[in-house]
Amino acid sequence: MVMGSARGPGHRKKPSCSCAPHRTAANVLRKGRIEVDRILLEVDSGVALITVNDPDRRNAVTDEISAGLRLAVEDAQNDPNVHAVVVTGAGKAFCAGADLSALGAAAEDGLRRIYDGFLAVADCTLPTVAAVNGPAVGAGLNLALACDVRIAGPAALFDARFQKLGIHPGGGMTWMLQRAVGPQVARAALLFGMRFDADAAVRHGLALEVADDPVAAARELAAGPASAPREVVIATKSTMRATSSPGSVDTELHAAAVRAELGPQATSIQAPAFAERLATARRK
Repeated sequence: MVMGSARGPGHRKKPSCSCAPHRTAANVLRKGRIEVDRILLEVDSGVALITVNDPDRRNAVTDEISAGLRLAVEDAQNDPNVHAVVVTGAGKAFCAGADLSALGAAAEDGLRRIYDGFLAVADCTLPTVAAVNGPAVGAGLNLALACDVRIAGPAALFDARFQKLGIHPGGGMTWMLQRAVGPQVARAALLFGMRFDADAAVRHGLALEVADDPVAAARELAAGPASAPREVVIATKSTMRATSSPGSVDTELHAAAVRAELGPQATSIQAPAFAERLATARRK
């Protein structure tokens, strides 16, 4: 993980917050589980920009990237100068989903490691915006859905793709997608393979708007909480979580969905149908 100035999409100027430059590789690698160049964290004017930085693999989620996302979210939450978080991907993709090699070898514990990064985003106490600059596929769609708001770039594509791969959705996808677009559209995506380009995502409520520069648009949106008292921002998000479904908190509902999906997804990954699809994908 590289902490400091990120030359990713929408970069404007060097970070002003003291937390980014002082984070060292030794700190990041304290648990020996992440690479130093896969997640970028830039803090500027009260907004933390987290960039998944593996463009050669279209920012596919590995254990290392997932762990790096969690550490970056923790950094943002622990910095009193950060009031909002923007998440994006380097290069042409937002996130192409779980790395197929990691997914093919994953049992329930492995799936939990893959989930961990976007669950950290989902659990973030600060407002979060996904700047979806390109395809958000499978676990990448989970990462986008984990954010409070999504802004789509012209090349954005929202694609669940679980059924096409022959595996059950995971990470709370069934709950997050239904919450975002309603049961009918969610079923069209998860049961019938419907995909959403940028305009369709806005029509169905999956994205707030389309912007030529989604990172710049996300920063502009995040300027709202960045200029408000941090304690008020955090309290408002907490209250909205408690009132979206009275009697429960939305993070609890998400956790219940993760538990409900985990067993069926692990079973589907171990099935011959997925092994055949995985072998085909690797030959391409």
